[in-house]
Amino acid sequence: MAHPLTTCTFCGAGCGLHLETQGGRIVGVYPSRSHPASQGRLCVRGWHVHEISSSPDRLRRPLLRRDDGFAEVSWDEALAFLVERLGKVVAERGPEAVALFCSPRCSNEETYLLQKLGRAVLGTPNVDHGAGVYGNNSTDVLARLLGVPAATGSIADLDRSDLILVDGLDLARQLPTVAGRVIRARLRGARLVVVGERSHRVAEHADHFLQVRPGTEARLYAAMAKVVADRGLYDREFLRSRCRDADAFLAAAREVDLLAAAKACGLEPEQLEAAALAYGQARAAAILYSTASPRRPEVVEGLVSLALLTGNVGRTGGGLFPLAEHNNLQGVCDVGMDPDWLPGYRPAASAAARAEVERRWGTALPARPGLGAAEVFSAAEPGRIRALWLSRYDPVGTATGPNVARVLEACDLVVIQHVFRPESARYAHVILPTTAFGEEQVTFTSTERRVQLVAQAVVPPPGVEPAWKQLTLLARALGANWSYPSAARVMDEIADLVPFYAGISHAALARGHGRQWPCTPDRPLGTRTLFAEPADAPGRFQLVPPPARPPEEQGDPAYPLTLVFGHSDHYWNQNVLVQHSETLRREHRFLLLDYPEGFVELNPEDAKSLGVREGERVRVLSAEGAAVTDARITPEVRRGAVFAPFFAAQVQTLVHGYRPEAPALLHVRIEKEVSAP
Repeated sequence: MAHPLTTCTFCGAGCGLHLETQGGRIVGVYPSRSHPASQGRLCVRGWHVHEISSSPDRLRRPLLRRDDGFAEVSWDEALAFLVERLGKVVAERGPEAVALFCSPRCSNEETYLLQKLGRAVLGTPNVDHGAGVYGNNSTDVLARLLGVPAATGSIADLDRSDLILVDGLDLARQLPTVAGRVIRARLRGARLVVVGERSHRVAEHADHFLQVRPGTEARLYAAMAKVVADRGLYDREFLRSRCRDADAFLAAAREVDLLAAAKACGLEPEQLEAAALAYGQARAAAILYSTASPRRPEVVEGLVSLALLTGNVGRTGGGLFPLAEHNNLQGVCDVGMDPDWLPGYRPAASAAARAEVERRWGTALPARPGLGAAEVFSAAEPGRIRALWLSRYDPVGTATGPNVARVLEACDLVVIQHVFRPESARYAHVILPTTAFGEEQVTFTSTERRVQLVAQAVVPPPGVEPAWKQLTLLARALGANWSYPSAARVMDEIADLVPFYAGISHAALARGHGRQWPCTPDRPLGTRTLFAEPADAPGRFQLVPPPARPPEEQGDPAYPLTLVFGHSDHYWNQNVLVQHSETLRREHRFLLLDYPEGFVELNPEDAKSLGVREGERVRVLSAEGAAVTDARITPEVRRGAVFAPFFAAQVQTLVHGYRPEAPALLHVRIEKEVSAP
């Protein structure tokens, strides 16, 4: 039996598909040929996303920790325990001893209720999505410079780009259907510029592959802006009418030393200049970057400045595309799952913004922003947080920070909502089973601002309740007057509170392929390109002048290599969804077979100079500590760089002070590990 259009729940591309059911089970999928983002294409994850729901490892009853392990309990017993333990923590330690974190795979509805539970019922400002640990401050930078923290264009319009710049992500592995669209655009004649420390499939198609030294990306984009300014390739009218501080930006850009910047980046000046000219001469240039790449804020500022300098913001086929690795990273931010932002990107530090939300919710909110996941799990002295709620989020399994285990051990209450029992469950006091893909009707917002409905194809197993319903029951048990008979009612409240969701409802989303926000009563079909009308943004964009002569970073001869973190083959073996899909586990296990405990990647020339062979055990040392892992030798990594997957937990021990939203370069050295005789 075929079911209505739904959306894949793996990455942020938001590909459209239909589910097939038989005997009350989801047995297959087939792609939607008419979906504007995916156009009948799916990656291997999309083709097999349905296998998650039929995994025999699923949780089916609430679990409560006893002296001899976990025991199945009723929902009433689990809720009573939560009310008692949460009340005790708040009474003894205060509301700010509670933190609620979710995965960006959570739906809009459950995420909205989770942050509302924290702020309005428990009184804690500590709410966050787990991707913030690996993120790069893109939300803050885009909000500050553009006023809107989201993609300015649509994935389908990459077909109309004259040039596409891809920064710091392996599209073919991280968002395969978007990578396919970029490569097809290149084959039709679009120019392609790729920037990064590693080579990959999309880089192999590039007209200009700028394999830069780690940490020099901001200097690269400042130098590109200089070329555009010097050659008069900037959009004068756009800068005059729509940007602030344009004159100061142009003056600073012209002072950039192109030769010094090229040398710092490890590029030939002609190579850098050619890429800049190609960008500046393009009629419509799109910039794609990953919100999960560890980029400093000034790198994102440089990308935004390039787009503004050439007038590409608001232009079809041009603009900025902060690409989300998780399927609902855009949505969880939109609805307020961030310690610094209330729903609709109202700043939590603003009294006026809080007052508006307080009026609608009928309760007082915390008077200051809270702690995020990065701050909590990197805390040198765990114990500040005593109750921790983890919704579809596994900080232990994803090596979130150096002190995860200590933080969890210090808690009087750890609650896990999940489809499966993740690694973090060994610290849990309560585990609540949630629905899987296709078992409830909720919404997700893709990386192009497309809010889409996930249709319910089957009923969840007995004993399993949707996460939004669990949160509603708990809030009522805590004394809140919540009434949400369906997820559709939750979306109605979101639409009432978040201005750019005002025209969105489950009924509207059931017609067609979702809606791209802003979707409002006067724009009911949504918005394909932001800022397409000049009247929408007179003088609202901010240009940040680049430093003409940035200080040179002083290296340490004792640590001659630079460690780079990133993704490896769809989160490699740590993705809990991949672990519970038979096909995906088989498709993505080749690295696991060769490197069961993780790896670091070295350039062959660096490996040769160190006397390191493929697969050998090596010791990675930094000023912070040391880790032992396997060496993977590949020319994909440039000389002088060492690549490590985000989720190689043993390598994370090197980075006690590492903060991805403002990362310092981490210098290391590699030594062969000598086995004991």
